[in-house]
Amino acid sequence: MSFPDDNARREHFLCILREKLKDPEFRKIEGFPIGSDEDILALSDPPYYTACPNPFIADFIRYYGKTYDPSKPYRREPFAADVSEGKNDPIYNAHSYHTKVPHKAIMRYILHYTEPGDIVFDGFCGTGMTGVAARECGKPDLDIKAKISIDMPDVKWGTRYSIQNELSPAATFIAQGYNLAAVEEQYLAECRDILKKTKADLAWMYKTRHIDSDAFGEINYVIWSDVFICNVCGKEITFWDVAIDHERGCVLENFECPNCMARLSKRELQRVWSTTLNRVKGRIDRTPKKIPVEINYAIGNKSFRKRIDDFDISILQRIEEANIDYWFPDSEVPAGLKTDEPRSLGIMHQDLFFTRRNLICSSALWACCNSNKSKFVFTSLIMRLSKLSNLHISNYFTGGGGAASGNMKGMLHPPTISLEQNPLKYWPIRVNAIKQVLRRACMSIIGTGSSTKLIIPDNSIDYMFIDPPFGSNLAYSDLNTIWEAWLRVSTNIKDEAIINKRQNKELCDYQLLITNCFREFRRILKPGRWITVEFSNTKAYVWSSLQQALEQAGFIIANVAILDKKQGGYNANVYAGAVKQDLAISAYKPNCGLEERFNLEAGTEEGVWDFIRTHLKLLPIFVSKDNKGQVIAERQNFLLFDRMVAFHVQRGVTVPLSSAEFYEGLVQRFAERDNMYFLPEQVAEYDKKRMSIREVLQLKLSITDESSAILWLKQQILKKPQTFQELHPQFLTQIGRWQKHEAMLELSELLAQNFLRYDGRGEVPSRIHSYLSTNFKDLRSLPKDDERLRAKGKDRWYVPDPNQAGDLEKLRERSLLKEFDEYRMSDQKRLKVFRLEAVRAGFKKAWQERDYTTIINVARKIPDNILHEDPKLLMWYDQALTRSGKE
Repeated sequence: MSFPDDNARREHFLCILREKLKDPEFRKIEGFPIGSDEDILALSDPPYYTACPNPFIADFIRYYGKTYDPSKPYRREPFAADVSEGKNDPIYNAHSYHTKVPHKAIMRYILHYTEPGDIVFDGFCGTGMTGVAARECGKPDLDIKAKISIDMPDVKWGTRYSIQNELSPAATFIAQGYNLAAVEEQYLAECRDILKKTKADLAWMYKTRHIDSDAFGEINYVIWSDVFICNVCGKEITFWDVAIDHERGCVLENFECPNCMARLSKRELQRVWSTTLNRVKGRIDRTPKKIPVEINYAIGNKSFRKRIDDFDISILQRIEEANIDYWFPDSEVPAGLKTDEPRSLGIMHQDLFFTRRNLICSSALWACCNSNKSKFVFTSLIMRLSKLSNLHISNYFTGGGGAASGNMKGMLHPPTISLEQNPLKYWPIRVNAIKQVLRRACMSIIGTGSSTKLIIPDNSIDYMFIDPPFGSNLAYSDLNTIWEAWLRVSTNIKDEAIINKRQNKELCDYQLLITNCFREFRRILKPGRWITVEFSNTKAYVWSSLQQALEQAGFIIANVAILDKKQGGYNANVYAGAVKQDLAISAYKPNCGLEERFNLEAGTEEGVWDFIRTHLKLLPIFVSKDNKGQVIAERQNFLLFDRMVAFHVQRGVTVPLSSAEFYEGLVQRFAERDNMYFLPEQVAEYDKKRMSIREVLQLKLSITDESSAILWLKQQILKKPQTFQELHPQFLTQIGRWQKHEAMLELSELLAQNFLRYDGRGEVPSRIHSYLSTNFKDLRSLPKDDERLRAKGKDRWYVPDPNQAGDLEKLRERSLLKEFDEYRMSDQKRLKVFRLEAVRAGFKKAWQERDYTTIINVARKIPDNILHEDPKLLMWYDQALTRSGKE
């Protein structure tokens, strides 16, 4: 469609959207934001951005998308390399938000998984960095193109289209500012006019008299300090004067009352409260007393500092008496996990987040913003104009860096020492910063609503990059309250995927919402295509819930790699269950061929091996770093077994093989290298690349329970069969992190149930023989029954071959199931100490027998945090609830 200009285009689609908003069924879509029709329309820029579910997405896909054609080949390995990209970038810094993935990091994933012209989707889009990354793949900066091309020489550069969705209107508004087209000349002209008009009316509020002079300067910022009562003499003390060391630039832990000389600390003090009549709103407001103490101002290019004087006090009095001519938000601050912080300090209404001076100026700026680009400048500035703005005390006194440090991330708590920043000073700074991210071409479409229900056709998306909310990490709807108060459209928290006691949402609620989102993502993703999920949470149970949600939705996890945003991230320990760094999870939607074949082969051995062949085909073949090979965890036998089991269980199909039978089948059917398994056509490539590096680094395992202890022991005796006496001191040094709920097993018991010991009779087992003949010159070329070999190999423990492992597995399983029966029959409401392996074995057997009641009853005896931190237990339990109709 063609229009004379952008205004005509916008009016045309606003008419369509206006009619859509009148439809009651449209407003019933999950996650529909809270706001009037007129406010939603005022914020929207259709068809590319709507402050509600976007009804134009299907048209966007029909125009730009490629119809799914199963006959067209598509194959990608998961992007297995670790990614590291910093946040020091003009695009990243144009507008603040609680959390962002740098677009340069996302570009690598998009370039790997897609072709130019593909459609990329982000269902938790936040500030729209996925859309920015998709766009920048078409016209990248030369430096990032050169950097990526070194690591990824075969990628195809070219623009990808993006569809973005998010529950928060504040987030999607920021996303549209980053993604939608703008004409630079028009943008700059509007922003200049806004500043000119506001300055003409309000510049007097930000004037101050120069020290010992009749000259006037322009305020950069005013420092405000809380006032407290001395708990000894009862007199008021100003925190700035008594608790700040002005010479060293630091906050004192202990300080003296200037009136009675008593030694004090902040935690002992009580605030002074002020009760005032709000003339504009007719309210009585009770807030902590805060007074201005110093002003930082400029004359020309030079800055000065001074104490508040009579002239400044007269300006403040004049401001108190002035009318506020424009609209500003005065709605009540909603009760919430994070909003309770300002409410406890008397900030019960949105206007109380601002000094009166900055409230007047902000309302005047907002009234002049006629386009979304100028409103984008406003929202990039508004948090700095609030009472949440912090003074970096050390920088202020010592001159190191900026003194205005912005608001504290993830908090709405006004600091004791705060800054009142001059909007007229910062407006042109923000205008210039945002000018650098403007683009003329629009390749994105953005909607506002829940990802539990998307207005997107089946099998229409080529790739997804998702950065979902992680449990209780951030209370987004609370933290967005200031932005959304100005935008006049707010988050519908019913569908907010979060763990939040104020919303009565626990882990199970979070997992259900995330699972429903992933089910929608699977529905709209083309078969055989990929989803990357960025994960950032230190809590193992959230990690387990996320994995379970992915698998329940029908995705198959293929790789986990590190994504370092260079923001003081964490170190990962995936296998111990304690995730401490940002991770990128790669998963795929099975193609139609696998699903169709599985429907015919379900519950058979051939079904198992068909899945494994298909899965191995999609795993990375070789990963190296610093000239050292890395073990690809997903190619190890135990994780292949876990993925196979999950694939069957999620489809309600009996698993036809035990772990021992599965491991034996792996050895018979696939090539094994460095404890990893490959298809015949893959192993030659692995061998070739393996010759080019020095060594393959084994995964570092921490012993925290029986399962990790077995893996650790296997790692030790695979490379060197050892005696109990050799293993025992090593084992003792590793069990310091053994979990309290997990029954502690002796090393002798672990060895006897999982490994074999050579008793010195008969031929020396092959694994021991190989080790001895390789490492001892005098034992080379000897027959396996040589007395010297037998003596050296006696009492060494080794990993059994598949046939022997099967017998061990049966014995071990009988022992575990016997223990599980004790848990099942126990009268205890909660099991304090137990063997997780026994519970896993019992759950698996009960599920095979469709005894869902046993699974549910025993699960309820296990502490919630333990149940939710274990992906296997969680899978059996969730499936039992679903099959029994108790979900």
